[in-house]
Amino acid sequence: MGRINLLPHPVGQEFVGRTSPPDWAEVFGSDGPLELELGSGLGGFAIEYAARFPKVRYVAFERRKKFVREAQRRAISRGLSNIRFVEADARAEVRRLFKPASLSVIRLQFPDPWWKRSHQKRAVLQPDFSRLLVELLAPGGLLDLRTDVEDRAKQMISALEAAGLVNPLGAGSLHAPEVDEIPSTRERRYLASGAPIYRARLRKPPG
Repeated sequence: MGRINLLPHPVGQEFVGRTSPPDWAEVFGSDGPLELELGSGLGGFAIEYAARFPKVRYVAFERRKKFVREAQRRAISRGLSNIRFVEADARAEVRRLFKPASLSVIRLQFPDPWWKRSHQKRAVLQPDFSRLLVELLAPGGLLDLRTDVEDRAKQMISALEAAGLVNPLGAGSLHAPEVDEIPSTRERRYLASGAPIYRARLRKPPG
């Protein structure tokens, strides 16, 4: 990708350490579906999605400053006003930023698999956080999951189903790609090499 000229300051720090959720209508200057991405990387998915769906209000978390600041630079260069990147650990901040049942979609794409058993406690979908994500989804809301590690896909699907999400294809089932699916930066590499990608689109029960 070549040398990246980083923005000089952390991105989205106005959303870090809050004691209560912001008024997202005021933040974005509009109403519309509020969506969350956990671990947006270089923002390949987030930026294309925000451009395709300008009425969506999109909040994307990424811890790695090199990635999130480059994503912010690209979003600014494209004039996107419906996306906010946040340079922080989502596990620490998400519970303070969103009200219960306020998110229409949550996306978790290619989280670190943490191969060593002793490191798996660092994985994002711990039981408490999985339950929190279900709580933040609106009834009927979607959780879109993608990974290149089959075992982790099955573990994460199981964790989310245990937390209260429903798999429309049956418990533990993987999903085929959608026809007009937007690939993330990382996903494009897998698609080009023919490597498999494991997906699931789980729903919070309505009502």
